[in-house]
Amino acid sequence: MTEAQRDALAQLWPRYGVALGDAPLDLAAIFGRVAPVILDTGFGNGDSLATLAATHPDKNFLGVDVHRPGVGSLLLKLEARQLGNVRVLVADVTDVLSRLAPASLDGLLLFFPDPWPKKRHHKRRLVQAKFAEQVRDALKSGGYIHCATDWEDYAVQMREVFEATAGLTNVAGAGGYIERPPSRPLTRFEQRGVAAGRVVRDLLFTRC
Repeated sequence: MTEAQRDALAQLWPRYGVALGDAPLDLAAIFGRVAPVILDTGFGNGDSLATLAATHPDKNFLGVDVHRPGVGSLLLKLEARQLGNVRVLVADVTDVLSRLAPASLDGLLLFFPDPWPKKRHHKRRLVQAKFAEQVRDALKSGGYIHCATDWEDYAVQMREVFEATAGLTNVAGAGGYIERPPSRPLTRFEQRGVAAGRVVRDLLFTRC
C-alpha cells in the first residue's frame, strides 16, 4: 500500500465508505437519494468504476472489494473527480448480497475476477451456483449481470453456472457471449491479458 492510498483510507473513508454490519443495507440512506443501483464487485484499482460513475451520474454505484490498496486507489479517483454517486465497502460480496433486500439492484458487474487457474483451486472461484442464486435474488426484474474474463475455462464456467440458474437469461442466447459493449471501459489489466494472447469474453444475463 502506498502512502497516498493509506492517507486516502484514513481521510476519505468517512465520505465514501460504508461499514458492513449485521443490519440490512438501506441503499437509499447510503446514497442519500433514490436512483438505479449497480454493484461492482472486485473493482481492482478503481479505474473502471470511477469512469462508469463519471459517465452515468444518474446511477448509484456500490463498489465492493477486499483489497485495501485498491480501495485506497479508488478513493483517490473519486475525490479527484468529485464523484458523489459511489459508495465503497471492504467486504466479501456474498456478505453484502446477503444484507440487500430482494430485488434491490439494477445490475451487477464482475470484471476480471480472480481466475484461480489451477484446477484444484476452481472451487475458490466466485461464480458458483450459490453465488448466482444470490445475485438473481438481489436483482430487480430486468436487472442484469455483466461479467468479463480473459480465462476461457472460467468464461465457460460462468456461462454454464448462470444458464443453469432459474430466472436468468443469456442475452446472447444459450452458449453465447456478447461483444464488449462501449459502456465497459477498457482497462490496463485487460490490455495486458490481450497482449499475453488471451481472449476476453463478455457475458450478459438478465433477470426474468
